[in-house]
Amino acid sequence: MIAVLQRVKCADVKVGAEVTGAIGEGMLLLLGIHEDDELSDIEYLCKKCANLRIFEDLDGKMNLSLLETGKEALVVSQFTLYGDTKKGNRPSFIKAARPEKAEPLYNAFVQRLGEMLQKSIETGKFGAMMEVSLINDGPVTLIVESV
Repeated sequence: MIAVLQRVKCADVKVGAEVTGAIGEGMLLLLGIHEDDELSDIEYLCKKCANLRIFEDLDGKMNLSLLETGKEALVVSQFTLYGDTKKGNRPSFIKAARPEKAEPLYNAFVQRLGEMLQKSIETGKFGAMMEVSLINDGPVTLIVESV
């Protein structure tokens, strides 16, 4: 499992004209699920994302986590994070989990992160063509993997 996380001033995701998720200050997580991922990957990645100290303290140092600040989270599924570009010019997505496996893991990730943060998590719509808008804060962008 892989997450590209961005510290944001605000972010939203739309499917067509409908906003399916929106946050103010917090973390946008683009989540990719590998064909070999299991529930243990969810626990590790949620814990890491909730506790990464990427938010500034009163001294301006990145010393506070999403959990400590109470800021919001927006999770968007993105199978293209497992696109293999080593051969040719067309990415191969064979390592990304098939939708029938990925969607329940995505939903479990969102649920577990919400439990850890003790708040509702905003989301995109699994498998849909989405438009993600954000104002990156910093910018701070990190890649976190469960493997």
